[in-house]
Amino acid sequence: MKKLLNTQLIAATSLIVLGVSCTNLEDRVLDRPTTLNSGGSASANLDQLLNGVYGQLNSFSDQANAYAMQEHSSDEMMGPTRGTDWDDFGTWRRLHQHTWDATHNQIIGAWNNLNTGLFRATEATAAAATANNTSVQAQARFLRAFFMFHIVDLYGQVPFREANASFDDVPRVLTRTEATQFIIDDLTYALANLPAAKNPGRATRDAVRFLLAKVYLNRAVFTQNPQQPAGPYTFAAADMNQVIANCDAIISSNNYTLEPAGQYFDNFHWDNSTLSNEIIFSVVNERGSPQASVQNRYRMTMHYNQPLGGGWNGFTTLSDFYNSFEAADQRRGAAIPGLTDRTGIRAGFLVGPQTDQTGRALSERGGAPLNFTPTLNLLYANESNGIRVIKYPIDPQNPEAPGNDYVFFRYADVLLMKAEAILRGGTATGGATAASLVNQVRAQRGVAALASVTADNLLAERGRELYWEGWRRNDMVRFGTFTRPFDQKPTTTPEYRVVYPIPQQALDTNPNLKQNFGY
Repeated sequence: MKKLLNTQLIAATSLIVLGVSCTNLEDRVLDRPTTLNSGGSASANLDQLLNGVYGQLNSFSDQANAYAMQEHSSDEMMGPTRGTDWDDFGTWRRLHQHTWDATHNQIIGAWNNLNTGLFRATEATAAAATANNTSVQAQARFLRAFFMFHIVDLYGQVPFREANASFDDVPRVLTRTEATQFIIDDLTYALANLPAAKNPGRATRDAVRFLLAKVYLNRAVFTQNPQQPAGPYTFAAADMNQVIANCDAIISSNNYTLEPAGQYFDNFHWDNSTLSNEIIFSVVNERGSPQASVQNRYRMTMHYNQPLGGGWNGFTTLSDFYNSFEAADQRRGAAIPGLTDRTGIRAGFLVGPQTDQTGRALSERGGAPLNFTPTLNLLYANESNGIRVIKYPIDPQNPEAPGNDYVFFRYADVLLMKAEAILRGGTATGGATAASLVNQVRAQRGVAALASVTADNLLAERGRELYWEGWRRNDMVRFGTFTRPFDQKPTTTPEYRVVYPIPQQALDTNPNLKQNFGY
């Protein structure tokens, strides 16, 4: 519990600092003109700038902010209050029940992180253009598109300032439609100037194609009337064909294959950099000194008394989501050699009585059996309530500083995006159908083929394949289910909440920003 309290104190302190110095953040950091002569060679300065942008990706591995906004607001994650633990002034509960406002700490934190990444990428882009370094410019523009995609997705508008803008200039604001085209333009440049070779830890053509497919798949959402952000959406055939073309280019590269049956969790293993054939883009973590440590992905859900240092006894999945998996689905859970045989901890969903590797029952802090129950109350949960999730298997040799690479883009998503694009009116290629692509994934996960693919079962399949990877809210919005009731969110959400509010701090410091419709 001390670790949890320390983590929360640091996070709270950081948010307080950001809250009182928002203007300083924008003026001192985000308005700084780019220079290449602060010591060392121009090349060294460019590398330093670019590495700073890559470093900003590490913020996605936090259990809070952008990740929390995508997952806690969905039907696959929630953070119950357990006595005096995990209330945190209602921050997790308000996300899950869609009752946030413009002062919500996670909304502020994600805004600051994403816009910092955006400007750092813009700074690196400008410096590379000045130095005529195409490679750095292409990487920086891909990373800028990555950060801008998440801002567009979550907030619906983007403050933008050129790297060499005057200190006194107020950032202009790109509408959701304008920012979407900006992203496409950056990615088009990057695609023409990045290497084709497989290299998940850096920007490559395959990473660009993946993000282009994701943008075109969501373009109907991103260009929707801002006063009707929940749709209905009209998915243009031309956009769906772009999704298919970019997915086909990744498929035909022969750089990736689905993991064989029984090896789904190799994608998230502490040796996933060598075991996984699916990873397209990630943060590469070295055991002992990870940049974007996945430690919180298991600490945030494990009980205090589980092996390898236990956890913070926080987040759970929803029983309805767990029940969407067939019993044979290998994504539901698996024993991991080197972990389960030493600790009893499995990957996937942890439900029911928990034991160590010898079969000895584990207990709560008060001595009662540790029995993870499917049902819980978001406001009043005990230590054992809730099904826990271990997506990234714990490195038993170094659980505090594991080597699991943090995954952003995976090949399975490529196949599912192509299936969705065909389902939404795109022209099928290579003899594929939506069903054949979905069933290609399902076959490797140990479940029977679907007779047909519908919007409902495709969304469900995306959930089963990509759970807790940070895509669920984005998917639910696109499929029109985000505002519907689900466990511990009993009412229909007002439709304007498919985008988050602009933080009040940002509105106070940039008059060009206007609050999103409905807030």
